[in-house]
Amino acid sequence: MSGTGNEQARKAAEGLAYSAGFGNEHSSEAVPGALPDGRNSPQRAPLGLYAEQLSGTAFTEPRHSNRRSWLYRIRPSAAHPRFTRTGNGNLASAPFTDAVPDPNRLRWNPLPEPPEGTDFLAGLWTLGGNGDVTQRTGMAVHLYAANASMTDRVFSDADGELLIVPERGGLLLRTEFGLLRAEPGHVALIPRGVRFRVELLDATARGYVCENYGQPFVLPELGPIGANGLANARDFLAPVAAYEDTERPVEVINKFCGNLWTATYDHSPLDVVAWHGNLVPYVYDLRRFNVIGSISYDHPDPSIFTVLTSPSDTPGLAGVDFVVFAPRWLVGEDTFRPPYFHRNVMSEYMGLIEGAYDAKTAGEGGFVPGGGSLHNMMSAHGPDRDTFDKASAAELKPQKVDDGLAFMFETRWPVTLTARATDAGHLQTGYDGVWQGLQRHFRR
Repeated sequence: MSGTGNEQARKAAEGLAYSAGFGNEHSSEAVPGALPDGRNSPQRAPLGLYAEQLSGTAFTEPRHSNRRSWLYRIRPSAAHPRFTRTGNGNLASAPFTDAVPDPNRLRWNPLPEPPEGTDFLAGLWTLGGNGDVTQRTGMAVHLYAANASMTDRVFSDADGELLIVPERGGLLLRTEFGLLRAEPGHVALIPRGVRFRVELLDATARGYVCENYGQPFVLPELGPIGANGLANARDFLAPVAAYEDTERPVEVINKFCGNLWTATYDHSPLDVVAWHGNLVPYVYDLRRFNVIGSISYDHPDPSIFTVLTSPSDTPGLAGVDFVVFAPRWLVGEDTFRPPYFHRNVMSEYMGLIEGAYDAKTAGEGGFVPGGGSLHNMMSAHGPDRDTFDKASAAELKPQKVDDGLAFMFETRWPVTLTARATDAGHLQTGYDGVWQGLQRHFRR
């Protein structure tokens, strides 16, 4: 993207207004009087607009989980030409059949730099996942690397919602609902089917994407924690209405049942002048996460760091959890403070946004920003040898952990890799070696 293009995106991203609250009934209008009063679909919508409902859940789902928004747009979404198949690039979807599920612990370096002119959509690279997009179950792990903005093209994903985790470079997300700015340290949530365009705020951008095929993400229950803690609903920011009224050709790419389909519109589909509802995109600053931890002894289970969860048909068992290891104090007495050795029925993909993670050695050949590790179900993992040795001998004074920001996509099923992930040049060899040299210390 040219410097001028970056500057235009940065200017548009300055001073954005938002509407706060996760799951709220938001409403917004870019032009006064665009929202109808007292009804959703009047005989003639205000200002000559078209009324259209976007449903993210079935009509008959319970009120507490039902998600829909009413959009008031210049042209109805139905006014488009036929879609045709286009290439999927490095994007893949479940069921993943390239390889058998792998019980080995795996780790990757960051994605290589992409060719010039690679935008967010072209830069998506699928690591793997589980479930089946046609059954709306499971998830996929993608990474992205881009050096250009999406120009005159728009993307939507009918297969699932997208949780975007920037690691390098800011993003301006132009959505049907308005604009969101997502910088490293933020996450952006784009609901299933919502159209959007990604513009870069810097010369390059890189990060992670969790594609959730299952139930929409919600805030986890707090249980004995009480009414407050973890991610606060007020810190999730939805956009305010902003529309495009253009009549030049725009390519619209739709991901449907694992494949990409394209159509060229004679207008921008980001033409929503007003809207109201509870199916909306969000941006959230991970550093606002209210960390709950032990103030006596032992390291709490990582579930205590859950930001968002996609429920399944089994209470407490998530299709996918999004977990963040945010800045926090460690004060446990007589406690091994880094994450403990464990085997888990859940499968864990971990990424690093910045700095270092307290259970893994950083630096070349280690766990670095933009890289990731996969520990499938029941694979034994935990602190590497260097971390274990240091933590076992450390003076147990209060310690502030604020030199890194890591996250985890945790899922109920094994993550099966794509062929490109198993054969990738940036797959680290010898990852098992980080646990070699853990000495026998047993004494009778």
